[in-house]
Amino acid sequence: MQDDTTTAPAEVLILNEADNVAVAIRMIDAGDRLPSGLIATQRVPRGHKIALADVPEGGQLRKYGQSIGIAKEAIPAGAWVHEHNVGMGTTELDYAIGSEAKPTDHVAEADRATFQGYRRANGKAGTRNYIGVLTSVNCSTTVAGLIVEQIERSGILDDYPNVDGIIALKQANGCIVDGSGSIFTVLRRTVWGYASNPNMGGALVVGLGCEGFQIPKLKEAYTTEEGPTFRTLTIQEVGGTRKTVEAGVEIIKEMLPLVNTAKRETVPASELTLAMQCGGSDGYSGITANPALGLASDLLVRHGGTTILSETPEIYGAEHLLTRRAARPEVGEKLIERIRWWEDYTARNNMEMNNNPSPGNKLGGLTTILEKSLGAVAKGGSAELSAVYEYAEPITEKGFVFMDTPGYDPVSATGQVAGGANVMCFTTGRGSAYGCKPCPSIKIATNTPMYDKMLDDMDLNAGDVLDGVSLEEKGRQIFEAILRVASGERTKSEQWGYGANEFVPWHIGAVV
Repeated sequence: MQDDTTTAPAEVLILNEADNVAVAIRMIDAGDRLPSGLIATQRVPRGHKIALADVPEGGQLRKYGQSIGIAKEAIPAGAWVHEHNVGMGTTELDYAIGSEAKPTDHVAEADRATFQGYRRANGKAGTRNYIGVLTSVNCSTTVAGLIVEQIERSGILDDYPNVDGIIALKQANGCIVDGSGSIFTVLRRTVWGYASNPNMGGALVVGLGCEGFQIPKLKEAYTTEEGPTFRTLTIQEVGGTRKTVEAGVEIIKEMLPLVNTAKRETVPASELTLAMQCGGSDGYSGITANPALGLASDLLVRHGGTTILSETPEIYGAEHLLTRRAARPEVGEKLIERIRWWEDYTARNNMEMNNNPSPGNKLGGLTTILEKSLGAVAKGGSAELSAVYEYAEPITEKGFVFMDTPGYDPVSATGQVAGGANVMCFTTGRGSAYGCKPCPSIKIATNTPMYDKMLDDMDLNAGDVLDGVSLEEKGRQIFEAILRVASGERTKSEQWGYGANEFVPWHIGAVV
């Protein structure tokens, strides 16, 4: 006799044989039958989880073979598993520092990939050729904006085709800050990191004059002198807004011919430093785009390049997967120390780490920070972890590294670019609209419906992994896209002009 309890076959993904939840590839209705024969008892949205077995109250929910939380109540097999019946619980992590570290099998130097980049005088290579107008304090941001507006309105940039543009990088602090405090230190690192990023052909820093973050202290800290492609102005010294804008415009006009002399040339992929971001994540992020990006990261590391994983609150609960890959004990220990700092930081501000999944993340199927972190860590591939950096510190190690940043994408990416990133990959499931001048940002969709809906913003679709494209093939496609974009191909966010407003230095500490 035919079984009429099912209305349709349910499509699900079981990611590890130890898992007791599966991910819905399509919407599951109550009564649908899973391939195992299990009948769904509730509707389960696309990207969300369904229980594969009865889970008692207090029992562990497992995805990727790891705990993603505990059952707040008994969950029967076939039920929808989400925040209404799942909590964080406590999980003891085995850090096992260095236990799974494997030296990278590098591609022979003669066989390494190349791109067409701008070789700078200091030996670094850029993927873009911008002029930046930066500020030491919020009080000088209007002047910085006016300088850029006048240059763009004049049409003079048309005469310099090798210059990608001029950007006003405005920021919201710099005045009442302690010169020995964290806000000052981080802001100084970030401003100088942008001014010296290899994607900048020239930089002008504009200050007010009476702020806490003094331009002379910036120059002293980095033992830098002004020259043809690095200049500074102070509004109070120059004589006010009009005079400073006029002086700034003249400085940029003097810089343009010099910056325009830069020509793209063949550069080894070992000169690429890739920032890896995920924003607006969903239930597919850790299944499609993130692991595919992880494979692209491994490829770039094999070719001698550098890749940066960040967003410390979004690896929380999965950091043991990174400490096990630490190249040296001190690398793993530094990552654990940053995790402990975040636990203290959130506690002092009456927050908890599990507050991180956003409403959009939860609508997309992510339930706890543990689940989100396990998917986010996949961006880091399998290469050994070479180093751990604090926010906006210069990246000096080759290979796969970690930078401590918040999970908020503009702040996190700002730190990575300040550290020296010259290209970026940004995975998204919900559809983040984001760009990051002077660093081109490649947007990778985790699912096909969102990719089709936001085609004008997405560069690559990893949703076809669910249709049978292998992760290895998708990783290769991402790696090839990185090389094309590094060579000048414009991303969707660049075509829309995203990037100047996304300069957001991290403000840690007291504004006094």
